[in-house]
Amino acid sequence: MLTTNQWTVLIAALAAVAVIVLALLSARAISRRRHAMLRDRFGPEYDRAVEEQGNVTRAERELASRAKRVEKLHLRPLAEPDRLEFSRKWTDIQARFVDDPSDAVRQADELINAVMAARGYDSREFEQRVADLSVEHANVVQHYRAARVLADANREGRAQTEQLRQAFVHYRELFGDLLERARVNEPDGHMQEARAT
Repeated sequence: MLTTNQWTVLIAALAAVAVIVLALLSARAISRRRHAMLRDRFGPEYDRAVEEQGNVTRAERELASRAKRVEKLHLRPLAEPDRLEFSRKWTDIQARFVDDPSDAVRQADELINAVMAARGYDSREFEQRVADLSVEHANVVQHYRAARVLADANREGRAQTEQLRQAFVHYRELFGDLLERARVNEPDGHMQEARAT
């Protein structure tokens, strides 16, 4: 038979164990929600980050860091006159592709950079631009990487016409996404999607 003190100790120990188990279950649920949120937000970029970082924890830390950096950029949608001017420039570059594909790819790269700057992306370093883009444009950032590889080959005089065409198609995917699906920081810190019309 247990004494009153022994019962008190036993009940306190069981309560402590219950609190620990609940805390572990809660932490696990939070981790699963964070994992699902990052996977949904970053799409294919999530898997790429896991592969690059070597494990899920480091990848999720990197992706969360990217999101935090982009929040500080204060991204903005393009004003309608700017959006129309960028669209006109793209049409002009695309028309010149037939006569000078190499120069058209170079100009497409420059126009992408101009659109990004107008939207509030501030890095001059390619890898940082890719990381920043991956936060709100994860489904097309792979096009930017692929275009860059082909554009580098173009700068080095190694790209053939078909490769230049592929680079241009990749740039077009990113360009369209940057112009049409602008996500901007709202004053309350949340992201809101704004469609250009």
